[in-house]
Amino acid sequence: MTDEANLSANDHKGGKGSKNGNIAGGVYGMAFIGAVIYYLSHAITFWGGVIGFIKALFWPAFLIYHLLEYLKM
Repeated sequence: MTDEANLSANDHKGGKGSKNGNIAGGVYGMAFIGAVIYYLSHAITFWGGVIGFIKALFWPAFLIYHLLEYLKM
C-alpha cells in the first residue's frame, strides 16, 4: 500500500484539520454559554429557564432569519 492510501479523509482536505472550524466552534461555544447565562438569569420560573436554555441553543438561527428579513433577501 502507498502512503497516500493510508491518509485519512482529513488529510485530503489540505492539512491536519480545520483551524477555522475550531475557531468557529469556540466562538459559538462562548456565545452559547453567554446566552445561557443571560436567559437563565432572567428566568423567573423553572419552565422559563428551560425555555431560556432552548433559546440559547437556537439563537443563531433567529439572528440569521431576522438579518435576512431585514435585508429583504
